Amino acid sequence: MAVVHCKMANAELPTLRCYPVPMIHRRSILSLMGCTAAGHLLPIPAALALGEREQHFVAEAARMKSEAVAKGDQPYGAVLVRDGAIIGWGPSRVIADRNADAHAERVALWDAQRRTGKPELAGAVLYSTSRPCSACQQQLALAKVERMYVGPAATDSGGPQKGGS
Repeated sequence: MAVVHCKMANAELPTLRCYPVPMIHRRSILSLMGCTAAGHLLPIPAALALGEREQHFVAEAARMKSEAVAKGDQPYGAVLVRDGAIIGWGPSRVIADRNADAHAERVALWDAQRRTGKPELAGAVLYSTSRPCSACQQQLALAKVERMYVGPAATDSGGPQKGGS
């Protein structure tokens, strides 16, 4: 990942995590914007700033991460949201359950499926402290999760990809 510094950056603007782009394309795009690449932050317009409700979901995912760490597990957390309410909570449980499949995103998915009694969660949105692995994306796609927001700035990562990426 790269930090992107823009000449017209304003300290009041929120930041957005961006995923790696082939270096030649990144340099071309950033030079057109008058920016330089050095890490993983990109100023975004205030209009795209997170709303109070979204900030709550990001905070809940961070709380799940803290809960996982407190229990000696990997530092990941996620929540699944539908119709403005959290329907699934997911701290990482890989170490606690001795289960390599118990990533935070899957734990949140399993919890949501258990609570709703349905395997498909059309319209649900994932908020996660990190980008889901390919296997987690596959399960989220099969459950028809609509979108994923990733990291502390809740980068919109689109919908989960079947086969991951």
